Amino acid sequence: MNNIQNRMKKLPLVWLLSLIFAAAYAQPKKAKMTKNIQPPIATVKPHKLEKFSDVRIDNYFWLNDRENPEVIDYLNKENEYYQAATAHTAQFQKDLFNEMKSRIKEDDESVPYLYNGYYYITRFEKGQDYPIYARKKGSLDAPEEIMFNGNEMAQGHKFFQLSGISISNDNRYAIFSVDVVGRRIYIIQIKDLQTGEILSDKIANCTGNVAWANDNKTFFYTRQDEKTLRSDKVYKHVLGTDAAQDKLIYFEADDTFNVSVSRGKSKKYISINISSTLTDEYRFIPADEPDAEFKIFQKRIRGLEYSISHYGDSFYIVTNADGATNFKLMKTPENATEKENWKDLIPHREDVLIEGIDIFKDYLVISERSNGLNKIKIMPWSGAEAYYLPFDIETYTAYTTTNVDFDTDILRYGYQSMATPSSVIDFNMKTKTKEIKKEQQVLGGKFDKNNYSEERLWAKATDGTMIPMSVVYRKGIPKNGKNPVLQYAYGSYGISMDPYFSTTRLSLLDRGFVYVIAHIRGGEDLGRQWYEDGKLLKKKNTFTDFIDCSKYLIAEKWTSPEHLYAEGGSAGGLLMGAVANMAPELYNGIIAQVPFVDVMTTMLDDSIPLTTGEYDEWGNPNEKEYYDYMRSYSPYDNVKAQDYPNMYVSTGLHDSQVQYWEPAKWVAKLRVMKTNHKQLFLDTNMDAGHGGASGRFEALKELAKEFAFLLDLEKIQK
Repeated sequence: MNNIQNRMKKLPLVWLLSLIFAAAYAQPKKAKMTKNIQPPIATVKPHKLEKFSDVRIDNYFWLNDRENPEVIDYLNKENEYYQAATAHTAQFQKDLFNEMKSRIKEDDESVPYLYNGYYYITRFEKGQDYPIYARKKGSLDAPEEIMFNGNEMAQGHKFFQLSGISISNDNRYAIFSVDVVGRRIYIIQIKDLQTGEILSDKIANCTGNVAWANDNKTFFYTRQDEKTLRSDKVYKHVLGTDAAQDKLIYFEADDTFNVSVSRGKSKKYISINISSTLTDEYRFIPADEPDAEFKIFQKRIRGLEYSISHYGDSFYIVTNADGATNFKLMKTPENATEKENWKDLIPHREDVLIEGIDIFKDYLVISERSNGLNKIKIMPWSGAEAYYLPFDIETYTAYTTTNVDFDTDILRYGYQSMATPSSVIDFNMKTKTKEIKKEQQVLGGKFDKNNYSEERLWAKATDGTMIPMSVVYRKGIPKNGKNPVLQYAYGSYGISMDPYFSTTRLSLLDRGFVYVIAHIRGGEDLGRQWYEDGKLLKKKNTFTDFIDCSKYLIAEKWTSPEHLYAEGGSAGGLLMGAVANMAPELYNGIIAQVPFVDVMTTMLDDSIPLTTGEYDEWGNPNEKEYYDYMRSYSPYDNVKAQDYPNMYVSTGLHDSQVQYWEPAKWVAKLRVMKTNHKQLFLDTNMDAGHGGASGRFEALKELAKEFAFLLDLEKIQK
């Protein structure tokens, strides 16, 4: 677990979605088709909210009740309006869905990896939505053992998510976790892989996070607060015992922290990982002694972030200790874990961010970032010269993947770029040779990466900072200011939005779109300071960076306000809400996926899931300085009477990250405040949560809807 992963584990999973934007219809020719379709107008029920003598009247506060039939009725009416107003694109949506699906190798499988004597494989079968998890003993030629068939398990459920698969040391038992609602509240069960039996052990209201002890019968798991969904408890379970009797091992009382459990790569220790946005603490026991008392590795010190990896007789620590803004690597004996014993192994560098490490018997692999680019450094323990893996362009992403074996010379990593499909590569760190184990196939016979160009651009921000952008487009498009451009960004939690390949994106590129990822502040794309300069009382840099990137694209004739579109989800949806208020004239359309837009009310309500853990990201509005600053940009509170772009807003009724009522209230307010007749849609998935539909093809249907809106707005009908 590294410092980036520590933050990611409690964040929205937005950077994993390749969702694309839409909005539509202010075109005169559409007026005849939609003039009789009237949007629903939410009932006004004024609710007074007051803090620091500042009074806010929330006319739609009542939407904060998913059990209220009136609320469900309103959401259904919004869905009906959306469906009626876009009925003319229904066939186009189906065509786009089939087009995107046709590029996918339906009977696909992962590159097998060897772990504890078994090769593990995840595969899909043609026409099926969910993965099959299988393994083969000792050899890839051995008979396949199917551990879990997600398609069979999903039957009868509108939403299905299988998670937390963990195998015992003796290879007999598999823990698995299932969520059938979409709120990331899992039921833990155990399967005997020898007999195929599902054991009677059943543990509800869990996070899905587990860690086996080495005795093959004991495991640790985490539970969350039932109301806030904060992961705050660690329990111990022994196979065959009543889960109601499970022992509470640890409870985290500080509501700004979350807990998780893990067993390290060496299998020697089990740790409880306790983290907030800015602070970490670990507690650990020998994995051979599940009844031992957990010992504190290094007690929490506000602002001290660290993650630990064990190897040999030492722990290796990636940390920001001693002012190491971009983190450094330290080492300490396993019997002396307090900070005063830590020694520098790789010192802090002002221009290089350490994102994580992978430890092997003969090598240390460091994942770094400099000048916004991923770097993978190989460091032999022998003292031989270290070296970097070579990469030739500036719009790529490289990352270490499944490396579970200590005693190997092979490093497995992934590589992709904006125009290059993703590959899984085995690199021999001894011979410095590589083998491409798999390259993502793009079916249909039409894709050739040589037909696309990719480049990195730099826009000057309002304060003079240069903001990088990754751009991909089909070769031959003219820079005449008329190209449709889709500009995406996230810009929160230190999550870097690296360039990536998307088969679905080809449906836009091949129709003339330019796709842009703006690497704005708030992410960690250019190091830790990039993150620090886009959070708390500097959060507005995130919004103005995005706007300045848009202005650059317009000034350089990549596009024009008539053809520029913006997209973001979750915290990136907050970004969309802010730029819609601040610079609506720059965009013909905006898509906001599960947007965090009611910042004030949410951050003042500590009963809402994840609120208190967010104080170090956004600030605590119970302090007036932060209250006033948030008040100045909160999208819902700053909606005003002005022209807004075409807007498509999506949400899920069971979303545990951003509650559905935030986008619902926002759309309701926009409906009565905006001064033009451009489209405004609220599309609520009544069966899903933060990530949308659970099946791989169902997710494509959601994406096809967004593409159809966007292309319709550009008068592209096929």
